Amino acid sequence: MSWSDLRKGRFSQEQSEYFITFNTKDRLAFFNDVDMARTFCLQIALNERQYNSTWLTWVLMPDHFHGLLRLGAGAELSKTVGSLKGTSSFAINKIAKQSGGLWQSSFYDRALRSDDDRIQISRYIVANPLRKRIVNRVGDYPYWNSIYL
Repeated sequence: MSWSDLRKGRFSQEQSEYFITFNTKDRLAFFNDVDMARTFCLQIALNERQYNSTWLTWVLMPDHFHGLLRLGAGAELSKTVGSLKGTSSFAINKIAKQSGGLWQSSFYDRALRSDDDRIQISRYIVANPLRKRIVNRVGDYPYWNSIYL
């Protein structure tokens, strides 16, 4: 699916929640590196403060990110996600002494409806390392968080 196809119909609404996915460039497993993974995770809290939004649940996989995002007052979906991708790329490139893109240019989003089960969606997100057989228990994987679990 092309970047322009992903953007069709994208709509930001304050206090709405979105299931977000974005991939590393060429699906490279950058986040097998502990320093890179920790650096990305630190960017999440900065992103929340800067864009008055909350990452309700998230998991950082070696080659992609899944998150459940609630937009705050004045926040825009594309700017919030774009900033997380951009600031994390900058910070990771700085510590790795490299340059270039870290993420693919697009991201996938799905707006949650009021009747969507947030806990079930959060379990799906944080169980990703189990499905990929990286760990045997969610608690063994260090790069996730959820207000629901």
